[in-house]
Amino acid sequence: MPIEQTLILIKPDGLHRRLTGLTIDRLDAAGLTMVAAKMVSVSKELAETHYAEHLGKPFYPNLIKYIRGVFHGLPDHRVLAMVYRGESCIAKVREVAGATNPEAAAPGTIRGSFGRVTTAGQFENVLHASANPTDAEREIALWFKKEEILP
Repeated sequence: MPIEQTLILIKPDGLHRRLTGLTIDRLDAAGLTMVAAKMVSVSKELAETHYAEHLGKPFYPNLIKYIRGVFHGLPDHRVLAMVYRGESCIAKVREVAGATNPEAAAPGTIRGSFGRVTTAGQFENVLHASANPTDAEREIALWFKKEEILP
């Protein structure tokens, strides 16, 4: 099994609802190792670069607002950015995270347990997890300098 790295972002709703520890516990229980972590204030430019592949899609503006905490009125747009490493890390994280839509996420996954859909139909799904190795490499480089990640 390949050793991989992936990016995890605990989004503003996860921080606001104090789900950070519970989220990290579940990732650790999957046998993965955190090799970098930092709080990041998400600028509009960083959000747009991160979600560039969704530009032009109808949900794109809400993605930008959500990752920046606009839906919660949080003034500093914080996320907890982390890099995890391990065997088949990306698949394991996506399994622990659950489906993007909290209503479709399996019970016991992070999104199945803590995610919700607002009355406006907006997903509050607690975290972002890289979808594949190519995305993970691009996203990690966007959020972290090489020297910020443990060898």
